[in-house]
Amino acid sequence: MLATIPAPGGGSDSGLTWAEGTLWVGQYRDRKIYQIDPETGAILRTIESNRFVTGVTWIDGELWHGTWEGDQSDLRRIDPQTGEVLERLEMPPGVIVSGLESDGGDLFYCGGGNSGKVRTVRRPKRRFAMSSSSEIPDDSTRKRTSSSKKNN
Repeated sequence: MLATIPAPGGGSDSGLTWAEGTLWVGQYRDRKIYQIDPETGAILRTIESNRFVTGVTWIDGELWHGTWEGDQSDLRRIDPQTGEVLERLEMPPGVIVSGLESDGGDLFYCGGGNSGKVRTVRRPKRRFAMSSSSEIPDDSTRKRTSSSKKNN
């Protein structure tokens, strides 16, 4: 063992992912996602959810988390600054998401609670190619760039 840091959920954490030089930890019952400093364990940001958080993952600069309450689950792409839900993939009733990881491409792997299954879910296609940074270019920036090339 190299080092230990405190878990932000005090033992009721529900997933862990690495992105942008920090750790992102789901906290199931408190319906939160914490961004933490990997050196100290200090909480850098807290994102609130209105559902139980069952897992977290990053893919192409996008933060996703799984939810599960009752017999309903979904996968949510959220704004890492505000926690605003940007996209939802609803699972059929009774299909549980108890953990979440991406393959670094277009697939999510979801734990299935007590079903004994791991499910694969395809991530929706992006409308435009992602840049190498974690920011998503908006259409106005791309239009400005292409029109300025025409004027040269």
